[in-house]
Amino acid sequence: MRLTRFVGFACVTAALAASLAAADGPATKVGLSTAAKAALTAQMNEAVKKGDAPAIVEIVVDRDGVLFQGSSGLPANAIFNIASMTKPVTSVAIMMLAEQGKLKIDDPVSKYLDGYDKLQVISKFNAADASYETRPAKTVMTIRHLLSHTSGIGYSFTNPIEYALVNKTKKGEWELPLLDDPGTKFNYSASTRVLGFIVEKVTGSPLEPWYQEHIFKPLGMGDTSWAVAPDKQARLAPQFTRANGKMEPLPKATVPSAPTAPFRGDGGLYSTVEDYSKFVRMLLNEGTLGSAKILSPASVRQMGQNAMGSIFVQLQPDADKQRTRPFPLGAGKDKFGLGFQLAADDPGTKGFRSPGSMSWAGIFNTEFWVDPVRKIGGVHMMQLLPFYDEGAIRALRGFEGTVYRELK
Repeated sequence: MRLTRFVGFACVTAALAASLAAADGPATKVGLSTAAKAALTAQMNEAVKKGDAPAIVEIVVDRDGVLFQGSSGLPANAIFNIASMTKPVTSVAIMMLAEQGKLKIDDPVSKYLDGYDKLQVISKFNAADASYETRPAKTVMTIRHLLSHTSGIGYSFTNPIEYALVNKTKKGEWELPLLDDPGTKFNYSASTRVLGFIVEKVTGSPLEPWYQEHIFKPLGMGDTSWAVAPDKQARLAPQFTRANGKMEPLPKATVPSAPTAPFRGDGGLYSTVEDYSKFVRMLLNEGTLGSAKILSPASVRQMGQNAMGSIFVQLQPDADKQRTRPFPLGAGKDKFGLGFQLAADDPGTKGFRSPGSMSWAGIFNTEFWVDPVRKIGGVHMMQLLPFYDEGAIRALRGFEGTVYRELK
């Protein structure tokens, strides 16, 4: 993956501030013409025809509703494993609890969970046998570190050290010594798994029923859950992998028909583009959708501000090549907020989402973004491994580029 030019910290901070200021300005109604919708449909069909994706469902929304919804190779109401697109939902749950005064973003994690008061950092690692030495962490891990993926935790599919240790010890990444001192480096990670533990500890409830009551049902997200009811399983999108340049179906996964704990804060949700677009619209509306108030405007704006200081999002390697390619777009210049990657102001992104846009993705190449400047959002879903497959990214950029070229 080619990286665009490095942008200094001051420039990125200024760009994000300008974006937030623009979002406060007078609302400008945008739209997509009949010709624009035809162009988006053609873009989808072409991406599937040439093999960039097995099938795609897309939606474009503004604060008031749907501007475009279409599909190629699947029904528009197909249900997807959205994997790490679970993470922004958990981040929103954390912000809801912060608003209720039940936690603070800069609280130590050890205030809520045992075992986080004497953290160790790997100081020496032997790749030959996965042996290592540790030292005490120099900084305290906070909820902010978890939200911004600067906690020092990693993920085995993208970090070679974690990959070796998880395979050797059979432990979760959050149970292992840290890769770095909290607050010093970006590592995409199981940090949001730990946030899920905190939500459960503070609420006294498993994630599924709490999210249903406080997020999904208020937003009308009736197809979003850690399970897929028996009468909906026929709508599950089939999953594929591109192995040796050839797209092949993955073995059919067993999907739970009833929610069964434990639930992961960092993954495992199933949803549709229409459902997830309601979550996007809630963010575009600064925390509300219709009569449902999920967050205050101040909390939504805080989530869209740089939460990692002078650190940048860094390119994550492909420790497990069957699951991922190096990612993400924007590495070396983007920031991370409280649960979202934040787009930098960079010439290489002209014609795409605005600086300050909030986004994240799922490992099966499900993607979304929230643009507070143009006041639109997009959701783009397929079911293809590896993450950041070259064709999948072409399809995403084709979708996004067409949206912004056609937007009026």
